[in-house]
Formats: sequence, C-alpha cells, structure tokens
Amino acid sequence: MSQIHIDYNQILQLEKQKRVHLINSLGGFKSVALVGTSDENKNKNLSIFSSFFHLGANPPLIGMVFRPSPPERDTMRNILDTGFYTINHINESIFKKAHQTSARYDKGVSEFDATGLNSEYKNDFFAPFVVESQVQLGIEFKEKIDISINNTTMIVGEIVQIYIPENCLLEDGFIDIEKANSITCSGLDSYHKTIQLDRLSYAKPDKEITSLIQN
Repeated sequence: MSQIHIDYNQILQLEKQKRVHLINSLGGFKSVALVGTSDENKNKNLSIFSSFFHLGANPPLIGMVFRPSPPERDTMRNILDTGFYTINHINESIFKKAHQTSARYDKGVSEFDATGLNSEYKNDFFAPFVVESQVQLGIEFKEKIDISINNTTMIVGEIVQIYIPENCLLEDGFIDIEKANSITCSGLDSYHKTIQLDRLSYAKPDKEITSLIQN
C-alpha cells in the first residue's frame, strides 16, 4: 500500500479543522464513554469523552484529559467541587444520543434531559449513572495535573464502584466488553463496533503464546 508523507511544517499549515481531524485520528481506536456528574445542588451534567486511560490496578486508577478552558467545563468543575463522577460505557443503542452530549448547552441545562438519556443514583453514590449503559464505574477524584505545554488538564480518579452484566465477567476477572455491546471511537466523530481476534497467554521468552479462549 502506497503512503503519503506529511512533515511537521505541513501539519502546522493545515486548515484548523482538517489538522484537528488528522491528529485526533492518529491515536487509533480509543475508549469512549459518558461522564456523569452533579453539582453541589444535585444539578446533573453528562458529557462524552474519549480521553480515558488506565493508570494502575492497585490502587485502581483511571485518567482522563480535559481540553483547555475557557470555556468553563461543567464536568471538571463538578468533579473538583464534589469529588465524584461516573464513567458509563457507550453501546450501539445510544451512541447518537451520547454524541449529542458534546453540544454546548447553556449552563443549567442537563444533557440527560436534552438527549433523552436516563440517570440513576446507586448505593448513595453522589454522581449519576446512565441507565442505558451496561458497564458503569463510580469514580472518586484523586488528583488534578495541569499540563502546561498545551494548557490541558489531567484528572486522576480511583474506581470505587463497578456495575457490569453478570454474564460479562469471566472467572479470571476479565470483562468481555463486547458482550456488553460497548463500542469504541476514532477521531472526534467516528464510532465503531469491535470483533475480538483472540486473548493470548502471558508472553515469556521461553514459552509459546497460546490462546486463552476456550471454544
């Protein structure tokens, strides 16, 4: 397959929106989910994010990156003010409604109401979960890290609650997110279903890799 070459100067000279689409697509397929928050008066907010990444299992940490402010980011403000938020996997039945939460609604307008997605509170957790999501995480805020090179902010949270379909949790702890119908994304606006190729054994220099999937 033939390739084209785009150097650094050409990247900078691209029209803004074209450059945004190009660079956002280069990271490949990404996790995408809805982040649910409430302010201190229990006014609910919901927003789609694709900047999540695993930070560790002990303690169970997950990171996410916020674009520069202004404009004021209600999601980040609610997280910093209350210390709690939820991460809700997006599935094929709700991805269009989830995408709509990226619209800039006026402050005070709940994206739950605007998009028709439903909220629920569980086990006295402060932030709302998305009813239509099959995989739901309750997160407690732990650290805010300002990234000066591009004025973004990384939020580090600890996973304190997990809700998943019973048939998606395997004996070794692995979660079959395909069975939960979770989807992925690329760039800013492209959504994808996945097909598992295999699960492979732990790689060691003197051991052949084998499949972990039992047929």
